[in-house]
Amino acid sequence: MNPPELKDGPGSESRHGRAHFLQVFLSQRPQMEALVSRRVGCRATAADLVQDLFLRFWRRPLVQVEELGTYLLRCAGNIAIDHLRSEGSRDRLNQHWQTEPDAQGCEPQAALEAGNDLRQVEAALRSLPERTRHIFLLNRIHGRTYAEIAKVTGVSQSAVEKHMMRALEACKASLREPPGTAS
Repeated sequence: MNPPELKDGPGSESRHGRAHFLQVFLSQRPQMEALVSRRVGCRATAADLVQDLFLRFWRRPLVQVEELGTYLLRCAGNIAIDHLRSEGSRDRLNQHWQTEPDAQGCEPQAALEAGNDLRQVEAALRSLPERTRHIFLLNRIHGRTYAEIAKVTGVSQSAVEKHMMRALEACKASLREPPGTAS
C-alpha cells in the first residue's frame, strides 16, 4: 500500500521550497566545505562557516535562483573571503597593539601593567547592566554591527549606540582610575 499523497494547501509551496533547499544544501555541503577549507586552511573553521551559511539562508525567506547548487557554492566562496578579511583586520589590529620589547628589559613591567589594565576593564564590564555588557560583547568580541545587534536584541540602533557609549566610557574610566579603586 502506498502512503497517501499530501494535498497542496496553504504554505505547501514554502514547505516544498524548504525541503528542496535542504536537499540541495546537504548534497552541496561536502563541496562547499572543501572549497571553504582550501581558502581558509582549516576544516573545522570551514565546517563552522558552512553551518553559519546554512543558518543565514534558513532564517530568511526563500528566494528563487536559477541554479541553487551553484549559488550556494558561490556564497560559500564569499563567506570564506569574508572570514579571511575579518581575520586580516583582526591580525592588523593585534599587530598595531603589540609593542616591541623595550631594549632596557622593561617587558615584564609592561606585561604586569597590561594585566592590571585588563583586570580593571573586566571589572568595569562586569559592573555594567547585563544588556549593556551583552551589546558590548556582541560588537567587540563577536564583530556584530549595530544594526545586527539591534535586530537580535529587539532595541533600536540608537539604543545600541547609547549602550556602546556607556560601555566604552566605563572601560576608559576604569583605566583612568588607580588599580584597586574600580567599582
